[in-house]
Amino acid sequence: QVQLVESGGGLVQAGGSLRLSCTASGSTLGLDAMAWYRQAPGKQRELVAGISSYGTTNYANSVKGRFTISRDNAKTTVYLQMNSLKPEDTAVYYCNAVGGRLYWGQGTQVTVSS
Repeated sequence: QVQLVESGGGLVQAGGSLRLSCTASGSTLGLDAMAWYRQAPGKQRELVAGISSYGTTNYANSVKGRFTISRDNAKTTVYLQMNSLKPEDTAVYYCNAVGGRLYWGQGTQVTVSS
């Protein structure tokens, strides 16, 4: 079993920055890709950014050039640096990890005021 704990969410003004962190614990040896998803009220959960165990990254078009995903050397913590935040980035952000099955964190709220 793997547990994922996110942190770093909060309230920020448009144009500001936040850095989210997600730390995995438990049976982390078999972890492969990790990713950030988000879900805004009334909308489906969507992929924001992902990173493979080799460091290959991919981003949603809506965040390209503004968000950066990274991972620590131990590959148990994934970060999401979010710059130039917009009100439409407001959502609950969830960490996701693949390790034999899908694991999800509990989510962290990001609110961007205009």
